[in-house]
Amino acid sequence: MIRIGVIGYGYWGPNLVRNFAETPGLAVAGVADLDPKKLEIVQKRFPGVETTSRFQDLLENKDIDAIAIATPVNSHFELGMAALKAGKHVWLEKPMTETAEQARKLINEAEKRKLVLIVDHTFIYTGAVRKMADLVKSGELGRIHYYDSTRINLGLFQRDANVIADLAVHDFSILDYLLGEQPVAVSAVGTNHFPHTPENLAYITLFYDSGMIAHINVSWLAPVKLRQILIGGSKKMIIYDDLEPSEKIKIYDKGVNFTDDPQKIYEMRVGYRTGDMWAPQLDSSEALRVEGEHFVDCIENGKTPQTSGSLGLRVVELIEAATRSMNEHGRSVEINGSTMYQGRRVA
Repeated sequence: MIRIGVIGYGYWGPNLVRNFAETPGLAVAGVADLDPKKLEIVQKRFPGVETTSRFQDLLENKDIDAIAIATPVNSHFELGMAALKAGKHVWLEKPMTETAEQARKLINEAEKRKLVLIVDHTFIYTGAVRKMADLVKSGELGRIHYYDSTRINLGLFQRDANVIADLAVHDFSILDYLLGEQPVAVSAVGTNHFPHTPENLAYITLFYDSGMIAHINVSWLAPVKLRQILIGGSKKMIIYDDLEPSEKIKIYDKGVNFTDDPQKIYEMRVGYRTGDMWAPQLDSSEALRVEGEHFVDCIENGKTPQTSGSLGLRVVELIEAATRSMNEHGRSVEINGSTMYQGRRVA
């Protein structure tokens, strides 16, 4: 049984504690938070869980094997490093850290101590994203031409992270998982409409050597909440609506046929294909439960998490590059070579 302590019981912490408490092989041993009222809620819902206002109490508890960190991103590096140095496996919320340099240091520390470091890019563990990955990797969609995402809503405004780090981070991790290909450049524009606050609206474009292009629209200023992704392939296309209760994924047998056949020089070079639409059955398991079981498996069997520190690093590098482009009014920024990090020790 893996005993886990949770630091932070704010927005996401309650979801972690609930799922950890119900995940086979995991037991919630303690929760730390600076707010006494939140700790009272933990005590009422989970009477057997120890609560404390000092995160050090969890690190010093020799009966705790792992630490989950669900605090603002500006505290991730300090808390993550302290947990690793205390000999604990670490579950770290997204984005992994504020900077890529911090992410590299956490990766190195985890490797040095042979500890599991998992980054909670939750969408990777959803049935919908896994189904899309299967379709892409099987070749059923053909060559992927584009990825277009709209991820907008009214709030929640963040004080320590811009809208790219808060919302586009999901698309960065999904793209990494779906394509197995890293972007070579990024261009982004955005703005903040309130003084001394992070950017609350952004449009991001990622460029790939294969010719694939990804466009991401993120905003905290929309009157409605939308979570939609379009993926266009040479054979078939996908619409993914995360807010759809049942048919989250719809696959369209639609596309364009193009020919340069000299024999057809007087005919239309472009033909349009229209076929059926269907919605595949998806695994309805809660993503956090799937991820929790995966975390246990990685600890017990020495496996590398699907959302490992290396994925977390690549995502942070994209956030940095996109933010730099946004600050320079959309200038195209090449992606650092370390984005290709695949588990080797980072200098």
